[in-house]
Formats: sequence, C-alpha cells, structure tokens
Amino acid sequence: MHDSLYFSDHHLQVREMVRDFAKTVVKPTAHQYDLESRFPWDHVKQMAELGLFGIPWPEGLGGSGMDYLSYITVIHELAKVDASHAITVSAHTTLGTSPIMDFGSAEQKRRFVPLLATGTVLGGFGLTEPGAGSDAGGTKTTAVDRGDHYVLNGSKIFITHAGVGEIFCITARTDPNAKRTHGITAFVVTKDTCDLEETKRVGIGHANSSDLPKCRGVLSGKKEDKLGWRASDTRELIFQDAIVPKENVLGPVNNGFRQFLHTLDGGRIGIAALALGLAEGALEECVTYTSTRKQFGRPVASFQGVHFALADMATEVEAAKQLVYHAAWLKQQGHPFKKEAAMAKLYASELCMRATTKAVQLHGGYGYTTEYPVERMMRDAKICEIGEGTSEIQRIVIARQLLGSLID
Repeated sequence: MHDSLYFSDHHLQVREMVRDFAKTVVKPTAHQYDLESRFPWDHVKQMAELGLFGIPWPEGLGGSGMDYLSYITVIHELAKVDASHAITVSAHTTLGTSPIMDFGSAEQKRRFVPLLATGTVLGGFGLTEPGAGSDAGGTKTTAVDRGDHYVLNGSKIFITHAGVGEIFCITARTDPNAKRTHGITAFVVTKDTCDLEETKRVGIGHANSSDLPKCRGVLSGKKEDKLGWRASDTRELIFQDAIVPKENVLGPVNNGFRQFLHTLDGGRIGIAALALGLAEGALEECVTYTSTRKQFGRPVASFQGVHFALADMATEVEAAKQLVYHAAWLKQQGHPFKKEAAMAKLYASELCMRATTKAVQLHGGYGYTTEYPVERMMRDAKICEIGEGTSEIQRIVIARQLLGSLID
C-alpha cells in the first residue's frame, strides 16, 4: 500500500516503534506465553509505558493524543508477531474505553479514562451471554433500580480481560417489559484484578479502592482454555447481586443496545486490523522459510506452485489493507463506516484463516510443529471469524446496508 495515501510521517514513526517492540520483545517469548496460556504482564507494563493503551485518547485524559489510524496501525503491527498481544490492546481500547469516551459524561471520563488510557488498569466489554451471542438483543442479565444504585444479576461469557481487568462496560436489562432491544442499559462496572500478586510485581494493572471504588458482587469465573489467543485472558464475568451506583449508568437508561452496536462497528475495524496483521505475518514467515528451505537441491521458493501461493497471499493481503485502512479513515473523518467496517472484518478474517492455513502447508511437516510460529498463527486466526460478530453476521450487516428499507 502506498504509504502516503493514508499515512503521515508520524504514522510511519508509530509503525516503526511498534514493529521494533513486537520483534525485539514480543516475538522471542510469544511461543512460551502461548504454550503456558499465561497473561504477559511484563509486556503489558512495557506497552503501557509506550502509551499503547491510550493511543487515540486525548493527552488531557492520560492518552497519547494520536488519531484512529495510529491506533489501527498499532493493532496491525502487533498482530504480525502475536495476536494475543494485539487483542489485549484492541479489547482494552475499543471495547473497554471507547464506550466511555463516546457516551460517558465529563465526570465519568475524568474518573475512568485516565486509569485506562495509561494502562494503570485494564478494561473490557460485557455483551455476550450464554443465551445471547450473535443474538445480542437476547440479554438476560437484569438490573433492578434500588434508588441510588442498581442491583445486577446474570453473567457474560467469553469476556476478554474478565479476570485481569478492573473496568468493564456491560449491558443489562433495565425494563423487562420493553421489546427485546429497547429495555437494555449500559453500565460501567468495576472489580479487582484476579492477578494481584503479578500486578504488584510489575507495578501496573491495579488501582486501589480509593482511586477506583469496586462494585461488590462483580466476579470472574475460571479462565477459558482456548484453541488460540492463549496469552489473552478470557473468562466469564458474573454478577451476583452486584451493587452498581447510579453514577455508573453509561448514557441514557434503556439506550444501551444502540450504544453497544456503535461500539462493535468500531471494534470490527480493530479485529480486521488484527486479522490483517496475522495474514501478513504468515506471509512474511513463508517468504523467509521458502527462500531458505531446500528440496530437490533448490530453494522451495523456486517452484512454480510456491510462486503462485505466495503471489495469491500477497495480493489478498494488499486487498485487505485497502479495506481495513479505508474503513479506519472513514471512521476518523466522521463519515458513515458500518458497511465498510463489516466488509473489512469479513474479508480480513476469512483471509487470515486461508493465509495461515496455506502458511502451514508451505512449511510442510515443520509447519505442524511449534518450532515455527505459523501453527500458532493458524490457531489464532480462527477466532477472527467468530469474535465481534461472526462472518455470517457481517454478511447480514452488509446486505442490510445494501438493501436498506427493501428488507425491513
């Protein structure tokens, strides 16, 4: 992609900074974190120090004061080396922080955003429930008005950072009589991290209750044992008579569903950038491997079948780049981007599954071992077709944007 189309010199500097961090710090240890399914607290501290948890937020709120394209570049570059690190930044920023930035009051922004933007604590987003995945309007978690607070009961599943995080934007049903999507409200809930010892060791990831009052009754479940994204923390977020003060209501009561759909539109660009990074990282691994590995007395890359596979991967990666950065540019400029975000997410996620599978094939037997990163990339790719709206949901979103009132 021609760098000047979307990128200024500043964007290129951000890219080089993240690329250097990914190659020198993340790459040497990514296999071990994946193998142990261990959250990379040491790297989280370094990413916080680099300002990676607050890229698009104002400096006055503890952010880096950069633009949305800078943020998408960070996700793209991290994912080339390790998807778990990329989703840690993406889920924290898009899902954990942007609802507060988009819908929060000045007071809520002042209370929560500096803690999130500096990486002092990690954030997350609670929408998916055991009976409400693609059908996000099927929320069963309830919030009952008790005067100066709400009492929440229910649970959210597959929540990134549910264990390690401390600030979450979640949905609950405040009007049981309203039509499915109309009686849902967004809340900011807080809890302690499950990794107090680690956060104390690294000096980041936890705020004392004086700085961040915690909501009683908000708990996390056991850590999910996953196919991919194994160094990312995924758990159930549980509300057992959870006490959430009225000042933690995010935006108007009964308007939460619309707010969260808006958040997911942006989230799709983040996942698309992550998927793009995975695909491009797999391509880079293939170019290196096939150039050096010999069969029949010559480099594997000299065979026409390999030429064609690499050419197809490179072409599709370039197409995905245009879709991802175009969607990001539209969002940054304040233009409508729902259809373009869904297209970028659909194309990039399905591409990264194709590209990483082909990368394993091109590595032959070695590709099936943990000696090379392509097997991890292939495992990390699959969730990109599922999380933040499945491929099927993206196709529905795109079709609705195309057909509009014709199908209502």
